[in-house]
Amino acid sequence: MTFFRASRASSTRTEGAALLILLLLAGCSDSQSQGKALDTEGTQSSGTVGNTHAKTGQTWYFALPVPRNVSSRPIEITGASVVDSPKGLKVVSYAAYNLQDTDGLPLLALEGESDTPDFARLKNYAVSPVKVPAKKESEMFFQAKLHITSPPEKNIKRCRFEYRQGNEEFTQILDCELELKVEQ
Repeated sequence: MTFFRASRASSTRTEGAALLILLLLAGCSDSQSQGKALDTEGTQSSGTVGNTHAKTGQTWYFALPVPRNVSSRPIEITGASVVDSPKGLKVVSYAAYNLQDTDGLPLLALEGESDTPDFARLKNYAVSPVKVPAKKESEMFFQAKLHITSPPEKNIKRCRFEYRQGNEEFTQILDCELELKVEQ
């Protein structure tokens, strides 16, 4: 059963100079790299997608949150991935597909099932940056192809998006919980 559940030793002077440089670099790095353009309150960011009857050896397709640009400037997404994939789940690949090509958003799909889109035949838009206009939701969604190698030790909880806005590069983490329970 597939489900979506809502929830929610050197001199002091040298050490001081080195510490100051590290703090300045960290401050610059954080302010330049921590993104805020993506909506953190979407449906996929406030629940758990999963299946309670998964089996070792199966391959699943997991849709990451559909990017919604809440900023006043366009962005170009250059990467999307799950954060900390648990032992038992192997990320096989990532891709991006047009929502129209899949007749909507397949949150979680099992490879080989009749209602699973034939992703191998669809255009993968992740080969170039995915553009998302200001104040708009993307027409593309990103997906992780996952293979169950053993019962997953925990859930996937977060997804990372990398994007460019103007001449700046950003990373933003969104909630995106996936739970696959392997039948014993």
